[in-house]
Amino acid sequence: MKKLLVVTLLFLAYNSVGYSQTKNKKPNIILIFIDDMGWADLSSFGNTDAQTPNIDKIAREGISFEQFYVNSPICSPSRVAISTGTYPQRWNITSYLDNRKQNEVRDIANWLDPSAPMLARNLQQAGYSTGHFGKWHMGGQRDVTEAPPITAYGFDKSLTNFEGMGPKLLPMTKDETGKIGKIWENAEILGEGYIWMQRSEITTGFVDAALDFISKASEEDQPFYVNLWPDDVHSPYWPPFEEYGLAKEEGKRALYLAVLEAMDQQMGKLFEYIQSEEKLKENTLILFCSDNGPELGAGSAGDLKGYKTHLYDGGIRSSLIVWGPGFIDPSAAGSRNKESVFSAIDITPSLLAFTESPETSMTDGENVMQTILGKSKASRQAPIFYSRPPDRKNYYGLENLPDLAVREGEWKLLCDYDGGRPELYNMSRDRGETKNLADENPKIVKRLMDKVISWYAGMP
Repeated sequence: MKKLLVVTLLFLAYNSVGYSQTKNKKPNIILIFIDDMGWADLSSFGNTDAQTPNIDKIAREGISFEQFYVNSPICSPSRVAISTGTYPQRWNITSYLDNRKQNEVRDIANWLDPSAPMLARNLQQAGYSTGHFGKWHMGGQRDVTEAPPITAYGFDKSLTNFEGMGPKLLPMTKDETGKIGKIWENAEILGEGYIWMQRSEITTGFVDAALDFISKASEEDQPFYVNLWPDDVHSPYWPPFEEYGLAKEEGKRALYLAVLEAMDQQMGKLFEYIQSEEKLKENTLILFCSDNGPELGAGSAGDLKGYKTHLYDGGIRSSLIVWGPGFIDPSAAGSRNKESVFSAIDITPSLLAFTESPETSMTDGENVMQTILGKSKASRQAPIFYSRPPDRKNYYGLENLPDLAVREGEWKLLCDYDGGRPELYNMSRDRGETKNLADENPKIVKRLMDKVISWYAGMP
């Protein structure tokens, strides 16, 4: 009996070790950032028109979060936020980065300031191998040829697409007749080190590069941080050749769904590898989400209002899945967290705490790691603030869109820069933002309006 008690106490002591350690090794991190995927596009989030079995499997073994927000409804600023833990407005990146002339017209930067705090850099300094595989879109695109390379932001290795500086995979196309084409052929001006391959296979190219990187880090017994940010499921939609012709006949959404299913299949290779290697399975945390809402007529945000570029939840709420059997609370495995509200800027401080790495010099985020691991239902304490992309006042058939938004607790306010035309929604009762309660709650409107206007005025 005494021996059994000792064994039991040792077991309990081992399993109470802090979440930053598994077998005394720093945890591996994989951040998967899908492009333009809607909140309801995964079959585990309600899509009945397409199946995503590989992603659904990690959802069954992990935690799905229903109230996770990215920090912009459009690509580049959303990527800045999750990379830095800060609002992208601080770096003057408030819309997607385009050619030099268009960036100047919209008064936005041509690339992210390399001095910005970076999750990857802090992890690199803490001894991690760091790799970025996929879309970058934070500098180096179109005719912006002198942007810093991705490795200047804290990455040891990178492989990107036509919107980043460094080695690239560039997209070729093949239509139903067998005709071959190229997308963004001028991307060759961004430097040497590119390979042209079929658009429908590029996710596999990024996955293979990430797996090679992970394998080498594992062999060297070194912790790794990997960004896997595919082009999928962004338009133009080029599913595998054998599916393209039929999907094209059925229309835009059919093309999109075919790309979505192909993306899931290609991602399956990564998941299978991590799950089959015991030391990786028990010491790797995967976070999976999208950079913003769906393109009109393609993906779906379910009953959420709005699309990509909108400050309504359809543009900024993302389906987050966290997988890591060695770290998440076993009782939370396979669960759905419908209560906790937090955002992409919270990922950086959370992961730095999780890995016991130095904090960044600046952050707008909060450490919500206990929530991410299913050990708490706490939400972010501070409000989440938004400003719309400057070139998207009218978009996707909606005119005179709100300029600002703030989510605090159960309330969400949208208004113009001067506070005009307020819209107030109770998100716990009306996540579809169907009933404007502004007239009934003037005090709440005033409080939230003052906060979001003050926040915006404080941005560069």
